[in-house]
Amino acid sequence: MADNAAIIRDFVAAWSRLDADELVSYFTQDGIYHNMMLPPVQGHAALKPFIAGFAGGWQATTWELRNLAAEGDLVFTERLDRTTTPDGKQIDLPCCGVFEMRGGKIAAWRDYFDMGTYTSALAG
Repeated sequence: MADNAAIIRDFVAAWSRLDADELVSYFTQDGIYHNMMLPPVQGHAALKPFIAGFAGGWQATTWELRNLAAEGDLVFTERLDRTTTPDGKQIDLPCCGVFEMRGGKIAAWRDYFDMGTYTSALAG
């Protein structure tokens, strides 16, 4: 069985490369990403443009993994997502992510954060 905690550590680190193809490869074919502010996105065909939309709107991003807990096929993360927009604005967004794993891939990912923190940084 794959080490789910290690897979999620690799996934978090992979975001700094802003490569939608690479990021989607971490998901099962029917994988779901639910950014809790938006409806869930399911399957590689939908995930790729959704993730590319984020990546295309960022100059750079580095996600600091503050805490990770794993039990079986569940992995919980606490992160600080540090992102730079194309116009140079810095956004530091605290997040909590919950991952459901299946066969070494992400079957479901739910991300929780305060949208006000994000929009305030964009406006500032």
